[in-house]
This record gives sequence, C-alpha cells and structure tokens, in this order.
Amino acid sequence: MSAKEFVATPADGCAWITGASSGIGRQLALELARAGWSVAVTARSGEALEDLARAASGSRGTILPFPGDVGDTSLMVRQCTAIEERLGPIALLVANAGIYCPQDGLKGDPEAFRKSFDVNLMGTVNVLLPVIESMKQAGRGQIAVVSSVAGYGGLPTSAAYGATKAGLINLAESLKFDLDRAGIRIQLVNPGFVDTPATRSNPFPMPHLLSVEDAAREIIRGLQRSTGFEIAFPKTFVRQLKALRLLPYGAYFAVLKRTTGWNRKRAG
Repeated sequence: MSAKEFVATPADGCAWITGASSGIGRQLALELARAGWSVAVTARSGEALEDLARAASGSRGTILPFPGDVGDTSLMVRQCTAIEERLGPIALLVANAGIYCPQDGLKGDPEAFRKSFDVNLMGTVNVLLPVIESMKQAGRGQIAVVSSVAGYGGLPTSAAYGATKAGLINLAESLKFDLDRAGIRIQLVNPGFVDTPATRSNPFPMPHLLSVEDAAREIIRGLQRSTGFEIAFPKTFVRQLKALRLLPYGAYFAVLKRTTGWNRKRAG
C-alpha cells in the first residue's frame, strides 16, 4: 500500500453508518448527507432512523433507513445486499454501533457483559465481514471502526465497555495487514469523552468533553486525510492517556484513582 491511501467520495458509492439513531452516528450521517453522500443508516429503532432521514431533507445527499440489530449476523448480510441493490456499492463503512453498560466491579452483571460483547464486538464483526467481501470484489473501499480511548487501558465503571473497545482496537489493527493487500483502507476511530446520553451518567469528571458536532467533524477530517490509521481526539487528552500507559501499574492506578476520585470511593 502506498503512502497515499484510498479516500472514498460520493462518486465511489454510498456510505453505511451503524449505530446511527443517536450520538456520533446520527451526526455523522447528517454531515455526510450535507456533503452529498447517499447514506444508509442502521440502528434498532426504525422510527429514530425515519426521523433522521427527515432531518436530512434539503441536503445535497440523502439518508435511507435500513433498521436492524447488528447482533443479528444473517440480517446484517441481508442489509448489506439490500443497501448495495438500492444505493450502489458501499464505498465507506462507519461501524459505529455500540452500547455502554457501566459496571461496578463488586456488583457485576453477567448479562451486561454479554450484551456489551454481543453488540460492540460481534455487532461490528457482523457488519464488517459482508462489507469486506463486497469491497474485496471491487478492489477498494474505506472502513472506519469506531472504538474509544477507553480501550487504551482500564478505567472505573468500564470493565465491560472498555474490554470491548480494547478488542475493537486489536481487531482493526489485525485486519489492516490483510485489508491493505486487497486495497481496502481500514481506520480506527478513538474518541475521548463526547456529550451523549450515555456519558452523562458517568460518576466521574470527563476532561476535554466534546459535543457530537465537534466529534463528527473530527472523524470526517480523519476520513478525508489520505494518510493515517488512527483518528483519535481530542489530541491533548489522547496524548495524556497514551503517556499513562507507559507508567508502571502502581503509578497508573494511583493517577487514575486520584483524577477520577476513585481513591475516595467506598466499597459497597
């Protein structure tokens, strides 16, 4: 693969965004439609997707709902086929679907872990595999796997969520070796804290909190660059978290407990 990698445009086909009913996924769909893309959107709530499609009226492009649960392997294969039959080849995939189930390590819920793994990890795989097969035939394509800076290292309440995000980081890194050979560009998106209904429940400070509009713009800028694997932001926060991973574990846990207030939290 050359230093300049494939950057998908509306002329190459359509975009598919999962987890598009709210938050980053919804805002990304609107931004891409304004830029002239035909955008297929997937989430469990068909009603929310219809609202999203209406919100894009007047844009240069369009948004079309393809509702479904990303945890349903066969449905995602069928939706991939349906999207391409309706909108043409999928040139850009943003695998964004995910859930956040905060966990108290002393009161763990196995169903919350299972659901997190099924949606965040297997849901991403269920979308990736049929799209990769299609892009392989076309000889090109662009894929963005949305993970999180929470995948860099353990954080309070993130035993389920963070484990899935660490898995997505490894997944994208590992797939890159093979996708490069097929002309398919894969990128990894690691946002910091973004102001969504899920993050508002966090019981600790969230430094460098971004709006969904700012987060979507950061992702689009990264997708449009012809170089770069990781799209991570905000930069200052990302550098801080990556530097933390260089510390010995004793220092790592001490810093995180102090900055999140977990050193004052009582077991219960």
